[in-house]
Formats: sequence, structure tokens, C-alpha cells
Amino acid sequence: KGTVIDITPDRVTVDVGYKSEGQIPIREFLKRDKKVDVKIGDKIDVLLEKKENEEGFLILSKEKADKVTVWREVSRSCREGEVIEGEIVSKVKGGLSVDIGGLLAFLPGSQIDLKPIRNLDALIGSRLKFKVIKFNRKRNNVVLSRRIFLEEERKRLREETLKNLQEGQIVEGVVKNLTDYGAFIDLGGVDGLLHITDISWGRIGHPSEKLSVGDRMKVKVLHFDREKEKVSLGLKQTLPDPWNSISPKYPVGSRVKGKVVSTTDYGVFVELEEGVEGLVHISELTWSRKLKHPSKIVHVGDRVEVMVIDCDPIKRRISLGMKQIEPNPWTLIEERYPVGTKVVGRIKTVTDFGIFIGFEEGVDGLVHVSEMS
Repeated sequence: KGTVIDITPDRVTVDVGYKSEGQIPIREFLKRDKKVDVKIGDKIDVLLEKKENEEGFLILSKEKADKVTVWREVSRSCREGEVIEGEIVSKVKGGLSVDIGGLLAFLPGSQIDLKPIRNLDALIGSRLKFKVIKFNRKRNNVVLSRRIFLEEERKRLREETLKNLQEGQIVEGVVKNLTDYGAFIDLGGVDGLLHITDISWGRIGHPSEKLSVGDRMKVKVLHFDREKEKVSLGLKQTLPDPWNSISPKYPVGSRVKGKVVSTTDYGVFVELEEGVEGLVHISELTWSRKLKHPSKIVHVGDRVEVMVIDCDPIKRRISLGMKQIEPNPWTLIEERYPVGTKVVGRIKTVTDFGIFIGFEEGVDGLVHVSEMS
């Protein structure tokens, strides 16, 4: 063990408690970027090569001391499974080259991660943890594995997570994978399923509309089968349910705006806010009685104004009307078309008992066969 007491452009002087100090060439302290990695007062390990030279100094080596230490750590890691740290310095055939304390080791491509890594260049410069799986000191050969280290870490995390997991608990996880029916969340060695219906209070077509792989989020444990190690998660359950405060927002008779999210044979679903949809029944779309399908009037994505006809937060239902926004033409019929008025219209239908004439949107009149001639 020595203490650095002086640094010059050529040498580093180290006190090892002997009658004279020792000197080490400055090149032994240069990092890969050629910067000096030492300062006065540092405690370092050195190897005593020679007791005294012509000038009376000890001949010391930091490089050789480091190599002795590194090989000791390599041997222990291989034998006892201890973790060793290193810096990835370059890409080589079949994997990566790793600097472990001045010794270059080989990291095979299959041992880099739990899943295949496409961009190896992105790892260069990273300082990571490894385990030694094989070494030969005579050939100066060391083979590392990061995968084994990650597998053991994951197993430890999994056991810890399973031990502490409880239904109703809010936990943090990372989005691992997206499917058509939901997302898999890594809770720490354990994957939980976040079903598409539990992602948002609103309607979504695919999980990718709200989530991306790698997102970190808080989710609620809805169900946990400890024997099968299956976990069901909910994201929307961590947020306030919009239906709990629906009545004051949408009183009966109020006019609101929303977005058409679906059309069916029996009506149109309109989203008033995220998680709150109301139904405009086909009979409430227009005053005209001859509408065959809602898509003739509105399309998905349209912004529409509607009137709240009924609101039931317990059943989570809101009934809406679109025709109520416009005045009912039949309420104005008496004043606009008093008896005796002559009107012009287009023949809509011809039947055995007469003809129907349309002379305004939503208003048809019947000319009975007895009144034709």
C-alpha cells in the first residue's frame, strides 16, 4: 500500500513506508483518453520490483499490482460466482471487448443481455457488472457473462416481488410488451397483465394509444394468484372514476359538446370526456322519421352538440339527443302553415290511398286520394 506524495510530467512519487520513496512512470496512470488518473494523497496498490535504483529510489509498478489484483478477482469470480466490474471498450468479432482493471476480457454476444441486442455500439463506454465464466492466465484469456448476472438479479427480484405482492397494492412497473389485448408490465422479475379494458376509463382501440414499451408507471394489483404466479393489473384504477362526479357536470336539459366514437344500427355513442360516453338513440338523431342508419347523418370523429336527456351515474348511462338542439318543426306547423295556405312541395311517395308531399325538412303532408280530383 502506498500514498502518492508528488506528481511530475514524467513520474509519480509514492511513499510505501520504506526509508526511501518509490517512483512509477506517469504512463501507468494514463486512462484511455490520455488523462492522468491520480492525485496527491491517493492511496494505491503498488508492486515492489526493485529495492533501490542508482538514485536511491524504490522501483514500483502500479500496472503489475493491478494485474495481480485483477487476476485474483477473476479467479474468485469464476470459482465463487462473485461479480466483477468492467468497461465495454470496443466491438469485436462475436461480441464485445471489456476492460476489467487493465485486462481485456471477451464478452460473447449471447452473454450480453437477457434478450438479443441489436445495436452493440450503443454499449461502448458503459461500465457494467459481469461474472467470469472461463479464464486462462497463461493465454491471458478471460470470458465474461452479463446474462448470468442479470438472470440471478432477476431471480432475486422475482422472489422479493412475489413475497411482498398483495391484491389492492399500488406498485411501480415498466411496460415490457404490447399486444392487441393489453400490455405486460415488469414489476421486478414478475410480469403482470394490464388488460386493454383496465388501461383507461375511456374507449381505446389499441394499448399503443396510451402506452409505449419502456414507460414507467404506477398500477394497481387487481388479482394475484400466488400458486400460478399470475398477476392482473389496472392503470385506470389508480385514477379517479369520472362517473363519480358526473351528475353536477351534465344536468338533464344541458347542452354539451362531444366527439362521435362509434355508430351502430340503433344509435351513436358520443364521448363527452375521457371515460364518459353517452348514447344518442337513432330516434333522437333527427325529427325526420325516415332515417335508415345513423351514419347517414354523423361519422366517427365528428364534433357534435347534444342535449342531456337522462343521466344515471349508478348504471353509468347517459342518454343524449341531437334533434333537441334544433326546434321541432311540428311545433311551428300551425303558425307556419295555417289552414287554407297554398304550398308547393315535392312528391315523396305514391300509395293506393294518396300521395305524400314533402315541403320542409321533417314535414310531409298527405293528399288523400279523395282530395286529388
